[in-house]
Amino acid sequence: MTEFSRIFLSATLLAVALGFIAVWAPRRPTVKFVATGLALAFVLVGWLALADLLSRPKPVSLEWWQKRAEEATVIAGTLREGRGIYLWLRLAGSDEPRAYVLPWSRDLAQQLQQALAEAEERGGEVRMRLPFEPSWDDREPKFYALPQPALPPKDETPHNPLYYGGSEREA
Repeated sequence: MTEFSRIFLSATLLAVALGFIAVWAPRRPTVKFVATGLALAFVLVGWLALADLLSRPKPVSLEWWQKRAEEATVIAGTLREGRGIYLWLRLAGSDEPRAYVLPWSRDLAQQLQQALAEAEERGGEVRMRLPFEPSWDDREPKFYALPQPALPPKDETPHNPLYYGGSEREA
């Protein structure tokens, strides 16, 4: 079950509980039908609102579940001057990237552009320190490129340059 399903199920259960209270309350039948209709309309509007929110980036200030994340991998980033820094982040322990928006900051935008350029040059990836914590500490950059990954270890066994296949005795 995804987070979307859990949130929607919780909202639906609350609406059903309110509907039952309205039906069993000592009121006229018209009021009971209106209350039941409003509970059903709430479920429908809740479904539409949650489905729409799935396609929009979440402001980092609203992240509360992963608020203590130490770092995140930046999958992609887009800058909208004066509006925000839009990021696709993959958090530790999650395979799915998530869309977030940071408030606009020229310094952060320059850090992101520089880190993306370095990562492309080195063939590495970009990481973000403390993605959900507002920090006044400018000593360390928030975005940084990982160093180039190490080459695989060389094979230590000596090879016969005249050997092309088959058994060693044929060479």
